[in-house]
Amino acid sequence: MYVAVKGGDAAISNAHRLLADRRRGDRSVPALHIDQIVEQLALGVDRVMAEGSLYDRELAALAIAQSRGDLIEAVFLVRAYRTTLPRFGYTNPIDTGAMLVERRVSATYKDLPGGQLLGPTFDYTHRLLDPGIAAGSPVDEPEQREAEEGRMPRVSEILAHEGLIEGDGDMPQDHVTGDLTREPLDFPIERDLRLQALARGDEGFLLALGYSTQRGYGRNHPFVGEVRIGEVELELDVPELPFAVPLGRIRVTECQMVTQFKGSAKVPPQFTRGYGLVFGQSERKAMSMSLCDRALRAREFGEDVVAPAQDEEFVISHSDNVQATGFVEHLKLPHYVDFQAELDLIRRMRAEHDARENRFERQEAAE
Repeated sequence: MYVAVKGGDAAISNAHRLLADRRRGDRSVPALHIDQIVEQLALGVDRVMAEGSLYDRELAALAIAQSRGDLIEAVFLVRAYRTTLPRFGYTNPIDTGAMLVERRVSATYKDLPGGQLLGPTFDYTHRLLDPGIAAGSPVDEPEQREAEEGRMPRVSEILAHEGLIEGDGDMPQDHVTGDLTREPLDFPIERDLRLQALARGDEGFLLALGYSTQRGYGRNHPFVGEVRIGEVELELDVPELPFAVPLGRIRVTECQMVTQFKGSAKVPPQFTRGYGLVFGQSERKAMSMSLCDRALRAREFGEDVVAPAQDEEFVISHSDNVQATGFVEHLKLPHYVDFQAELDLIRRMRAEHDARENRFERQEAAE
């Protein structure tokens, strides 16, 4: 056994060295620096921050470099590092209405107070490969426009003024906001914990579920009330001070979907909300999150739960890509004892089966 362990240790050490060598790649090519990843692979960095639930661009970029671009592995690295950090407290709820907006679009109103801002988006590109990027062609400077300051009302506030949309997520006075990173999940869960789980969930998984609701698996036919990207102020209450202390700004993406609700015996016809909020510029993730959030509120509105996206346990238990990766990839690890036990079982069952077949054949021959 000692020889086997030593041999395994040597193999693992060699694998680590080989991984480091492959990560560096051809030595004639300049090494990739963390600041290059932060600046030029920003959307990948934002995804790792969002699903790793840690807002730190340099650490996310380091994780991307260390994982050779495997974003799920990078998320795993960030979450593992996150567990070593002290927790000083909880910031106050951010006010996205006062966001320093860089991008803001709505599919429901053409003319909005504050206007629509395209910002940096792939929406109107032709999806053609640009050889100029490979050649290092210079990039034209865009016309500079200052981000919009001051309060910019949300589309939901316009609908709320007419009483045509549900309230903005009011919770009971005695409700204590949960913390997914400190408390084990116990279904059913409140919406605050659901939103935390969705914010950390795998973008591809939530995208597929959101798409399924649009194809009829969940009766969800929404409009994008608004998507906005920009910077928000973080503030922390300090017991020794009579005012909140500003900590700085972070970039977030917020999405509110509005979906028609025909009403019930107690609730008049109105629009309902699906909500998404994630770190960085993560528009696809925020939209997918808001679609899933609305689908998971089916029971709240007395709707039949008939689709996977409406099943809270299914969605939340399978949306975490770190947990899913662990369960799938652990199959690569040694299972020699388990397999030998099943192998012996299959051999015995096969011998019994063959014995029965031979017995039946002899009986038929005798008859």
